[in-house]
Amino acid sequence: MDESRPIFIQIAEQVENDIIDGTLLEGSQIPSTNEFAAFLRVNPATALKGVNRLVDDGIVEKRRGIGMFVTAGARERLIERRRAEFAAQYLRPLMVEAEKLGIGPEELAAMVRAERIAS
Repeated sequence: MDESRPIFIQIAEQVENDIIDGTLLEGSQIPSTNEFAAFLRVNPATALKGVNRLVDDGIVEKRRGIGMFVTAGARERLIERRRAEFAAQYLRPLMVEAEKLGIGPEELAAMVRAERIAS
């Protein structure tokens, strides 16, 4: 766990990551808040706060008496949101800095390709 960020956010992000990478499929059940709490050694209320965040975002749904399940379309919505966040957090600042340095789109794309090959 990352001590710099609240645990409930990390729980929500881990479920989101599992949905994005296919570990949790749409329609599948996620661990219960008690399972999260026991596994992570946190208060069940903390785990519930993380799961409720997913419910509020429409990523999981409560099925009374059964548990929490990944909603239809959750993966697509998560990927769309993460792409928008990626653009805002990384691409826009990159483009601003590239422009300051006189690096055009083609040169920037070539730099990205070269870096990808190098790593």
